[in-house]
Amino acid sequence: MQHPGGFTYIMSNKTRTVFYIGVTSNIRARVFEHKEGNGSVFTSKYRCYYLVYYEWFQYINHAIEREKQLKNWHRQWKINLIKEQNPEMKDLYDET
Repeated sequence: MQHPGGFTYIMSNKTRTVFYIGVTSNIRARVFEHKEGNGSVFTSKYRCYYLVYYEWFQYINHAIEREKQLKNWHRQWKINLIKEQNPEMKDLYDET
């Protein structure tokens, strides 16, 4: 049986120098947790409170596969991916 859909997403800090890649089935709730400092130790430590990129997948396992793929990418590849859909690297939270 397939699981419900999910998101692969990238959070960043204010200066867009640190990136955190994660997976969730509820993007709005998960990003809110990060913004409140409860998302993860990493995002709290590096103040990654800004959603700069996300992708939706019909099946959560595909989102997990994509997360693993992106975590292995070079930094510049991640930046290029983000800027393709979000050229100004603005916080996308209000669009979720």
